[in-house]
Amino acid sequence: MKTDDIKAIVESLLFASGVPLPLRRLVEVVGATKTEVKAALAALRAEYTGSYRGVRLREVAGGYQFRTVADYADYVKALGRDKPVKLSRAALETLAIIAYRQPVTKIEIEAIRGVDVDGVLNSLLTRKLITVLGRKDVPGRPWIYGTSQQFLEIFNLESITDLPPLPDIHEPTANAYAEDISDPTVAEDPESGRDLLATGGGAVDPSRSRTGEWTNGHTSGNNGGSATGPH
Repeated sequence: MKTDDIKAIVESLLFASGVPLPLRRLVEVVGATKTEVKAALAALRAEYTGSYRGVRLREVAGGYQFRTVADYADYVKALGRDKPVKLSRAALETLAIIAYRQPVTKIEIEAIRGVDVDGVLNSLLTRKLITVLGRKDVPGRPWIYGTSQQFLEIFNLESITDLPPLPDIHEPTANAYAEDISDPTVAEDPESGRDLLATGGGAVDPSRSRTGEWTNGHTSGNNGGSATGPH
C-alpha cells in the first residue's frame, strides 16, 4: 500500500470516528504496519499544524483525534451542535478528589468534603465522567471510583499523568498572641486540607493488589447500568 493511501485512509478514519482512535486500532483497520501508520499520523499532524487550519491532530485519552483550534471555540459554540458540560462547584470538587486520589471510595470522598456525596456521584456517573472500578477488599467491600475515558476527552488529557500538579498549601501563620500555643513558631490547623488531594491517597492496600483482588463486572461504571446503584 502506498504511503499517500495510508495517510488518506487514516485521515478519513479520524474524521469519521467520534472518539479518539488508539494506534493499535488504526493499524488493525488500515492493514498497514505500526511504523507506516505512525508515519502517516506524523505527516497529518505536520499538515494540520500549518497556519489557518481550524483543526489539529491531538493525542487524547490514549488515542488520536482531530480537535478544533481553541482560538475558534466561540464559533464552534455558536453552531450549537453540543451543549457544553456544566458542572456545579460540588461536582467539580468531587471530580477533582476522584481524579487525584483514584481509586477512591465514597466514604473517603466524604471524609475530605465533609458532606454526603450520593447525589454528586450519581450525577458524575450519569455524565460518564467517572466509572466504578470494582470493590475495595475491606470490610463492607465499598465501591471504588475512578475517572473515565470521557473525562480524559473532555479535559483534553492523554492520560491521568497529564493532570496539572496540585498547588502547595502552606500552614497558616502562627498567632504570636495565642495563649495556648507552646511554640509560637508552629501553628497546627486540624482543619487544614493539606495533603487531602495527594495522588495515591485512595490507593488500596498493596498486600491486596494482586490480580483478581478487585471485582469489576461493570462496563458502564455502575451496577446493572443504573447510575444510582453503587455508592
